Amino acid sequence: MAVETYTVAGMSCSHCVASVSAEIGRIRGVTDVRVDLASGRVTVTSDQPLDTEAVAAAVDEAGYELAR
Repeated sequence: MAVETYTVAGMSCSHCVASVSAEIGRIRGVTDVRVDLASGRVTVTSDQPLDTEAVAAAVDEAGYELAR
């Protein structure tokens, strides 16, 4: 199991949280997504380490940006 934390820029409401969670949750192997709206931190639990580019693409699909 792998746990990674990312920072997502631009989230401001519960709809943002739901969108980001849903898109990241679609990545193969992801078992849990937890978003802290106040800090913009997204903690992702997966079966194996995730490709950061896949996470960035999912966040982009949701309409936000992965802070680098």
